[in-house]
Amino acid sequence: MGQTTSETERLAVADNYRNWKKWGPYLAERQWGTVREDYSEHGEAWEFIDHDKARSNAYRWGEEGIAGFCDSREIVCLAAAFWNGKDPILKERLFGLTNNQGNHGEDVKELYFHQISTPTHTYNKYLYKYPQNEFPYTDLVHKNQRSREEPEFEILDSNSFDNNAYFDCYIEYAKAGTDDILMKVTVVNRGNETAKIHVLPHYWFRNFWKHNDRHPRPNMESVSENIVLSKSSRIEDYYLYHEDGKQLFCENETNNERIYNFSNEYKYVKDGINNHVIHGEATVNPEKFGTKVAIWHELELKAGEEKSIKIRLSHLLLENPWADFDNLFDQRKTECETFYNETISEKIPEAHRAIAKSAFSGLLWTKQFYYNDVYKWLFGGLKEDPPHRSNMRNYSWQHLTNRHVISMPDKWEYPWYAAWDLAFHMASFVEIDPYFAKQQLLLVLQESYMHPNGQIPAYEWNFSDVNPPVHSWAVWTVYDKDKNKTGKADTDFLETAFQKLLINFTWWVNQKDTSGTDLFEGGFLGLDNIGVFDRNHMPEGIKKMQQADATSWMAMFSLNMLRMSLELAKTNKIYEDVSAKFFRHFLNIAWAMHHIGKKDISLWDDEDNFYYDVVEMANGKTERLKVRSLVGVIPLFAVEIMNKELFDQLQDFRKRANEIIRTRPDLASLISNLEKANADGNFLFSIMRGFRLEHLLIRLLDENEFLSDYGIRSLSKFHKDHPFVFQHHGHHQIQYEPGESRSNMFGGNSNWRGPIWMPLNYMIIQSLRKYYTFYGPTYIYEFPTGSGVKMNLKEIANELTKRLIKLFGRNSDGKFQYHSDDHEMHFAKDEHFRNEHLFYEFFDGDTGKGLGASHQTGWTALIANLILELEENS
Repeated sequence: MGQTTSETERLAVADNYRNWKKWGPYLAERQWGTVREDYSEHGEAWEFIDHDKARSNAYRWGEEGIAGFCDSREIVCLAAAFWNGKDPILKERLFGLTNNQGNHGEDVKELYFHQISTPTHTYNKYLYKYPQNEFPYTDLVHKNQRSREEPEFEILDSNSFDNNAYFDCYIEYAKAGTDDILMKVTVVNRGNETAKIHVLPHYWFRNFWKHNDRHPRPNMESVSENIVLSKSSRIEDYYLYHEDGKQLFCENETNNERIYNFSNEYKYVKDGINNHVIHGEATVNPEKFGTKVAIWHELELKAGEEKSIKIRLSHLLLENPWADFDNLFDQRKTECETFYNETISEKIPEAHRAIAKSAFSGLLWTKQFYYNDVYKWLFGGLKEDPPHRSNMRNYSWQHLTNRHVISMPDKWEYPWYAAWDLAFHMASFVEIDPYFAKQQLLLVLQESYMHPNGQIPAYEWNFSDVNPPVHSWAVWTVYDKDKNKTGKADTDFLETAFQKLLINFTWWVNQKDTSGTDLFEGGFLGLDNIGVFDRNHMPEGIKKMQQADATSWMAMFSLNMLRMSLELAKTNKIYEDVSAKFFRHFLNIAWAMHHIGKKDISLWDDEDNFYYDVVEMANGKTERLKVRSLVGVIPLFAVEIMNKELFDQLQDFRKRANEIIRTRPDLASLISNLEKANADGNFLFSIMRGFRLEHLLIRLLDENEFLSDYGIRSLSKFHKDHPFVFQHHGHHQIQYEPGESRSNMFGGNSNWRGPIWMPLNYMIIQSLRKYYTFYGPTYIYEFPTGSGVKMNLKEIANELTKRLIKLFGRNSDGKFQYHSDDHEMHFAKDEHFRNEHLFYEFFDGDTGKGLGASHQTGWTALIANLILELEENS
């Protein structure tokens, strides 16, 4: 029978990946087209295994599926597959365009929704919408062969959903215990006529034996008409119970004949189930054993009718696996609702509660087992022939061995972790699962992730790329939120992270401050095309670029480390010494931002009252690149508030800090006087104070510049009519582009030249709240600029939050604002669409339309934080 413990109690169980989190939605939604599966000579990852080859290729490093569940090491996998009787292939995986096929890069072309999940995945629900007519694979490829100026051709632009001729396929999981998984697939005919559908729950082993002879080949075999037994030396034996349906067995082995034109090692290969169901071929094992099995159900549904299929995967031999099946589902659903009712305040409007619950659930669904061993990928494993590679991608990362469940940005579009994305994810995860948030932040600091030189890996396309150093911000955010919620300070977590971040900080100082002047470079820093040229590859004749964002990020990093070290110093006085080091780092960076080169040029422009990047030419000349972008807003993030009580406890630090200021009085103006706190006893540490804060806010809150109806734009609208041009070894230009990118810089699938990005909007709002803590309600500013309406910084932060929430609200047409281009009104009028949220990567700076990846609950889940924090600050 089912456990009666609550979700919060389950979360607290130690070593959870051997307990309640052992099973979860850890299966990728796309494994094909990834770097780790690329064994081409020249590194052509998108072409080596594409969607068409995926059904026939046994993967080396992971698996994929629709609404998949697997154990935390992905030894065995469970997922749903469908066939409408008309498609040329089974629907085993989600379809989308490669980076080379899409007019704005890679893009999934399916309709699916991560509806709900508990943090321990005791209850999960997923919705996939499957057309009853032939899926438009060819149309979706051909009709996206269009210019970057045109919108993408989406599946709702085809006739696939006309007359509601589609099936709603709900895939649900509930756990009776840590090794007892209930699966239910419910199909509803939304059309007006009777229709047939084939439903094939799949159960299979990841192919781990081919590349490692330490592990013997596992096996699945039929033990009765309704039971399959799986056996492996790497995991417990499991019984797969099913009601009705026909068992189809094959091997999870590559169909070499189809892909490579040489003979197969096994008779019944990976695509055998597909070929048997679609073409009636004798490609499944009549003796009913293998390493992959599907349970084939053929259903006929009248208009509006629904039918369910039940599966149970258990390590127990059960006499009647269905006796408690429905009750267990009901119990886990109730516990799920209870958890979210406790997590999301009832004071929050219901529509906003629904957004937050959907965001958190999407975040939980986008966990993924990620396996990558760079050394083996480059040179092959023991007893393996080395791959033939002329492109030795990530050659300097041979220490990197990743084999964990990790939070992904989007399991189809970005089925690989990204360093700064993950940091933002954890700011949301801490609201629902602080254990996971802390574990993930420590994970990428481990020796099998972090480079020996201290760099945190960026992402598999190039682990050496440089992302903004936001990990320290995430560590402090998670620690502080967890402490405030529980009343307990997890100083073990903080100290462990701090020690590793010391190494990362040193890497930044040694690698990105090449002149030793506390001015930092870093290249594109995650902001892709925000520069007038690619900041990773500057035009000839530019010696270096002093980046306003890189230097400001490092000022923030210094403040984060200062705040952490002071917290640790409360129980270990050794950290007072380290605190003084980071205090000096912060002051030096703040000073250096205004004293560049022989002419003492500043990143701050007194004429425009804005921060700009500065380029230094080979001839010694310096020039500001007067682009009004988020690059010049990021200095706002280098702010921290510390209370007098903290300094009263740490007299040694206070003495040393005052000595630094006494010996360098030119630095004193950069922070508030350490002898003088505000009325609440707070000190302000910030790059921007008084005059500069006021004047930056004038631009930031101007609707003709950064302020949109839906948040802060990444590039000022000023550049719509006034593009910035830089003439140097060619013509370089940047212009306001509120929607999709018109450039193919960095793959062309994202745009920082005008759209609204949730993570940096979140940091802007967090920074304004900190400034409010110091300045209080009496410091007021115009919002919007020129309106005559004055607000304090807390009120401005709340108003910006409301504009961002409007993205997910219904407009006057009844559409979600991010779906303002929904011409057929699916998400406005259709009851089976209207409450389903998507979480886009970024949003049009003028209309709020959702753009980029459509399931990026990674950092777009921060909308849930904004909703919770708005209620706290109202």
